[in-house]
Amino acid sequence: MIFFVEDDDNIRELVVYTLQTVGFEARGFENGKAFFEALSAQKPELILLDIMLPDEDGLQILKKLKSNPATREIPVIMITAKSTEYDKVIGLDSGADDYITKPFGMMELVSRVKAVLRRTSAKSNHPTHVLTVGPITLDASKYEVTVNGRRLELTHKEFELLRYLMENEGIVLSRNKILEAVWGYDFDGETRTVDVHIRSLRQKLGEWSELIETVRGVGYRIGGPK
Repeated sequence: MIFFVEDDDNIRELVVYTLQTVGFEARGFENGKAFFEALSAQKPELILLDIMLPDEDGLQILKKLKSNPATREIPVIMITAKSTEYDKVIGLDSGADDYITKPFGMMELVSRVKAVLRRTSAKSNHPTHVLTVGPITLDASKYEVTVNGRRLELTHKEFELLRYLMENEGIVLSRNKILEAVWGYDFDGETRTVDVHIRSLRQKLGEWSELIETVRGVGYRIGGPK
């Protein structure tokens, strides 16, 4: 089941119809109130979420979803008329899995939906476990990171970035590979967002920041070579 939150009746009906014609179950909601009422009774596989809504906006709804353990893992694609890089970064850093700007083609939308579902399915096939690199411990089931027993407060993307690095301990990961794995979208060759998040992670790791190594001209590695 796919939930679509969009206040424009024509767009909402067209998207729901398109998804149904390609084999998905889909339901549309005109505002956050109706969406959350439905969410309390049924958990969808994916949520399509417009930013500009009449009551609370899509970013507020996204933050609620990602702060609730019961809905945190549901993938979300943001759909909006806004196209600035700032809006993309805010939405994606808040936990969105992809971002589509209006106007968009229905086949592009279907392709994005299938791609996000494939990625989340692949993640779910990996058992949840505790990762450890040096003094850093990441517990995916609790969504918690500690350093020498001290809990770190990380954003959603910082957590996912650290998890990806730790899952690949000792392996050099390019910025593009990190973007694809953690952000799950094509950033048109712009990789500064990775550097910004690495810098933020290092600041929060404090004296253990050097565990994340910069490999010049390539990308990053945690834990050093194996």
